[in-house]
Amino acid sequence: MNGSDSHAMDDTLDLEARAHSEHHEALRLWLRLLTCTQLIEKQVRTGLREQFDTTLPRFDLMAQLERHPEGLKMKELSHRLMVTGGNITGITDQLVAEGLVERLEVEGDRRAWRVRLTPRGHAMFALMAQRHEAWIVQAFDGLQAREVDQLHRLLGKVKRHQQRPAAGD
Repeated sequence: MNGSDSHAMDDTLDLEARAHSEHHEALRLWLRLLTCTQLIEKQVRTGLREQFDTTLPRFDLMAQLERHPEGLKMKELSHRLMVTGGNITGITDQLVAEGLVERLEVEGDRRAWRVRLTPRGHAMFALMAQRHEAWIVQAFDGLQAREVDQLHRLLGKVKRHQQRPAAGD
């Protein structure tokens, strides 16, 4: 593959390639944010797969359970992860088979299950979370500490603006 082929492949992963100089600066910024997010997420997905033979959805489910040691109902997991109950069931089945999570009956509701990390799941998640944090820190290594702080504050302003009720609501 020559240099121009490599560049062409990069463009397919780079949403910024869709933007042109005549587009509004806000659109170009939005595409840059999406591109950065996708590039970092790709690194995280690759790291999880290569180092832990797992996926980002499995990591995300375990992260939710780590925050709730008593466990969560399957419906709560579905809501928190914004995926269907079928997706949660499939991921949970895999994690149960590997001894990383366990299903517990919900008292008073024979149809519901609560899921929580096993001791082995807690230990595995701790390792994965440590590496995940290192990958995220590495993703921002190109910025100085004050730049990270400034970017965090600026994105916080965007977030607050988006959370305001729209006029007429």
